[in-house]
Amino acid sequence: MLRNYLKVTLRSFWKARLFSTLNLVGMSIGVAAVGLMVLYIIHELSYDRFHAKADRIFRVVHYADWTRGSLRMASTSAPYAQALRHEYPQIEKAVRFHPEGGGVITYRNTRIDAPDIYFTDPSVFDVFTYPFLYGNPATALTRPETIVLTRTLAEKLFGDASKAVGQPIEFANHFVNTVTGVIEDVPAASHLQFSALRALPANYTNGWQNSELYTYVLLAKDSDPKTLEAKFPRFYQKYVLPEMGQGVNYRMEFQPLTAIHLHSHLDFEASPNGNINTVYIFAVLAALILLIACINYVNLYTARSAKRVREVGVRKAIGSQRSQLVGQFLVESFLMAFLATVLGFMLIQTALPFFNQLANKSLSVTPYGWPATVSLLVVFALALGLLSGGYPAVLLSRFRPVMALKVQTGNRIGGASFRKSLVVFQFMAAIVLIASSWVIYRQMGYVLVKDLGFNKDQVLTFHLDSKEARQQVQALKEELLKSPLIASASAASNPIGNNNIGTSGLFFEQANGAMATATQITHRFMADADFLRTLEIQLVKGRNFSDSSPGDATGAVLVNEALVRKMGWPSPIGKRIQSTPDENGQTKTVQVVGVIRDFHIYSLQHQIEPLILQLPPASDKDNLYVRIQPQKAAQALAYIEAVYKKFDPAAQPNIQFLDQNFARQYETEQRQATILLSFTVLAVLIACLGLFGLAAFTAEQRTKEIGIRKVLGASVASITVMLSRDFLKLVLIALVLATPIAWYAMNQWLVHFAYCIALHWWLFALAGGLALVIALLTVAFQAIKAALMDPVESLKTE
Repeated sequence: MLRNYLKVTLRSFWKARLFSTLNLVGMSIGVAAVGLMVLYIIHELSYDRFHAKADRIFRVVHYADWTRGSLRMASTSAPYAQALRHEYPQIEKAVRFHPEGGGVITYRNTRIDAPDIYFTDPSVFDVFTYPFLYGNPATALTRPETIVLTRTLAEKLFGDASKAVGQPIEFANHFVNTVTGVIEDVPAASHLQFSALRALPANYTNGWQNSELYTYVLLAKDSDPKTLEAKFPRFYQKYVLPEMGQGVNYRMEFQPLTAIHLHSHLDFEASPNGNINTVYIFAVLAALILLIACINYVNLYTARSAKRVREVGVRKAIGSQRSQLVGQFLVESFLMAFLATVLGFMLIQTALPFFNQLANKSLSVTPYGWPATVSLLVVFALALGLLSGGYPAVLLSRFRPVMALKVQTGNRIGGASFRKSLVVFQFMAAIVLIASSWVIYRQMGYVLVKDLGFNKDQVLTFHLDSKEARQQVQALKEELLKSPLIASASAASNPIGNNNIGTSGLFFEQANGAMATATQITHRFMADADFLRTLEIQLVKGRNFSDSSPGDATGAVLVNEALVRKMGWPSPIGKRIQSTPDENGQTKTVQVVGVIRDFHIYSLQHQIEPLILQLPPASDKDNLYVRIQPQKAAQALAYIEAVYKKFDPAAQPNIQFLDQNFARQYETEQRQATILLSFTVLAVLIACLGLFGLAAFTAEQRTKEIGIRKVLGASVASITVMLSRDFLKLVLIALVLATPIAWYAMNQWLVHFAYCIALHWWLFALAGGLALVIALLTVAFQAIKAALMDPVESLKTE
């Protein structure tokens, strides 16, 4: 029986070669698109799950709200780890990661810039799973000035990773660390990415409001994190309140390790995170593409059902049961699904390297091994065959023999209304995808050109690695300014645009002259007096820092307009700002000498927050900003490197343009936009394949009518319009239904940006217009072909 089914199926495929090819191509592309999307989703959901104790590891995060501000922090201060372990016996271990461990590493004649190094506690290997290749995890970081390298960094430094243990390596400022271990490279699916781990200095601590590192805890088995969180108010009262002051609504949470990548969007994340909404979008996109491909099969199969009605009648007349007919038609759909799955898998293998490059991933076609992959493909093919072939099989098998032999089924054959609704759904999905891609690309263009409050063009930054160079910053700047290639130069504590500027809790003088009793968490940035000129930041009120005012170094600050608004200062000049008490109980007070225009230190996903600008001590002048003359980038870079080597002969400065710093913050969104556009094109292509097939079938069914119309004088244009009109009506209906869906989806996506484009009606009209043009071109080809046929041949058609 099965052999007969297959024989009839192959004959049917060959007889309807055009429609079979359209189905196979559309379904194969759909399978490939779904496969790539599924691999991407699996990778996103796998983050941090490689740790053996992942279900018991939590990151400590905290939130605070007060009258004039708020914070949402992924980072905490150093005392949290020890205090939490002391207060709660359910916490087995606590470990901290401090991101300031990187720098230039030197071993003999090898010199490597490794900025991605963390300081951490010795307990790190008791909490996290980082397999050791060489060394002892129990003692690797128990001694000061020790370091554990990843395999890749060890091979770069020593050639052979097995030779690394026991070797001394030197950081800038002559800090020597001894290599005590080598671990495997950190998996790509980890929110903590590093090339090495250094021992955090023993008893390292600071103030409770200096959130500069990440704290993780390992809970005992069967411990409930929510039960612990219910006790946190007492922890706040005991430890944090004395420094933060009254009037603050403070909340601390345990964030599950496996939830960080997709669910955490706090300030100062350890690395750019993904978004669970993106996973949902890609899952919906995969489902839509697969559904569009299946709709093509259903539409083309049911549209051609009239060709097979007589076959059904003959089979029933000679004794075939309905179950046998269902079996025949299901075999056809299953065979088509298996062929499409095999071809789709081949397309996945071909496209995966390009997709990995596009998505910046390292995906594999066999994430769980070949047996699991083959099993999933078989199950997928069966499900695909049932989904696409179930309705046509039931439809064709239900006709009564007499009616079928007379082909008296009328409009019921294939369900014309049902087919039309499926076409509407296809193009509704296509229009939503086109509109979404268009909005996302406009937003990406907007964030790259929006005024950031300063001129980022032709400004570059680089880190000063050596202590000696930092002590000679003024001489270095003067040497640079001797060249006409250099417009200005400034020293600062951080490069802006990297989303890593620190915050501090400070007391501010209120409008009535009294000092506030609660702290205000404020961004604090250190830069010299040339910073405003170099970045072309406008001074709104007061004055800039001045070399003629020695007191500016310790007693003066500039503030931004956002801080003035939050504090409600009518006259900000002269207002006092007081630090929290240090370990000796001493506070420091400074005065506002100037107000600067609001400018972005972070990407446009972040609102401009209150900021104070201070003069840096010599030790914090470790980043140089240089504005170069336009059209002279290559010469200026060469000159800067030559000058810097006079102050640090061994230096290899990592020079970065400031606009690229900001652009990197949108890389994830830009990659997602490109992926969405690529798969939108595929979805539209698959929908057009189905529309092309339906147009071809319609033209074939109306061949004799077309011949009669031409004999009676109808023009090619009028016949083309007649054949195209019904399809274009369906696309217009799809446009009306798709517009509110696309608007809602994009409105939700833009919420993640503090500054975004407006959603105008014409954005969606353009998307619908594009879909209409694509549909018209698809249908018009078949319509014109049919209209140009010789009417004599058309009238002979049966």
